[in-house]
Amino acid sequence: MAKSQDDSLQTVGVILSERVYAGLIVGHKLTGELMSYPAGDASAVSADSEDEGTLIELPTESIVKAICRVVSEVAKGNEKSISAVGIALPGLIRNGVVEEAPNLPQLKGARIQELVSTGLAAYGISASVSVLNDADAMAAGLASQHDKLDHFIRVWTLGTGIGYGRYPFAEGVWEGGHSVVTLDEKENYCGCGGRGHMEGIMGHRSMRLRFLDMEPEEVFEAANRRVNPDPRCVEFKHLWHKALAAATASSIHMAGSGKFFITGYNVRFLDLKMLKDYLHQMVKMSPIQGYSIEVVDDEQLSRVIGAAVAAEQAHGR
Repeated sequence: MAKSQDDSLQTVGVILSERVYAGLIVGHKLTGELMSYPAGDASAVSADSEDEGTLIELPTESIVKAICRVVSEVAKGNEKSISAVGIALPGLIRNGVVEEAPNLPQLKGARIQELVSTGLAAYGISASVSVLNDADAMAAGLASQHDKLDHFIRVWTLGTGIGYGRYPFAEGVWEGGHSVVTLDEKENYCGCGGRGHMEGIMGHRSMRLRFLDMEPEEVFEAANRRVNPDPRCVEFKHLWHKALAAATASSIHMAGSGKFFITGYNVRFLDLKMLKDYLHQMVKMSPIQGYSIEVVDDEQLSRVIGAAVAAEQAHGR
């Protein structure tokens, strides 16, 4: 499981979402300010983050420069003391290379670990660099913040797409948000082109494609009306919860019970009782019923800490 925490180790966590965020982490806690590029509110995830195309407009070289610049800002005065830098981004990562990045397609094939290491050297930072998926960073951050670094946890992030993260880290690439949750061939709203995917039902972009006449917020408002709820929206609300329950049940059947966190700006649509009812219908074998579910706030700081945890553990190996 997790290695013991070194309270004196200085690491930097970096995440790429609608902006680049970075923080100096000591003892798994933020020291100083959480910085961002472009500058802005670095405290939380916006419900309109899918409309902020800041990074998607930048070529890979510019993104690497932005990462190095923000890291240099948070490390200012501590350049020689930084042991490791962790970078979390949305995509499939293997050995420091971005193999696929649907939300930042210009990064596909980029040797981010190598490029950032070279860029940081110009700022006098020789720390080791680790790259991981942002959902795994969220899992590591929550494990640290909830004092569960010696536990197995999983995280669903409900946003533009659907993120699936797990901690402890494991070798390999996966996309739990693309779990197949229905065999209905009409379910083809997933941005990857696959049919029946969880993200094709629950993703913010997918919901917009499905309801061209309504925003996702309006769909759930219409479903939750006490008087004259919209039948189409009520049906979709149940489908949305069944999709999350099905993907969670599949994870339980494959990897066992344990703690699940649910976060992301679309957690506001979640009816926890409905989810648990559906999940109970899907997981019937008593040895794997010892799971638990907790809803938590979606904060950039959690991902930054998680990226730093990943860097620290990779540095210690």
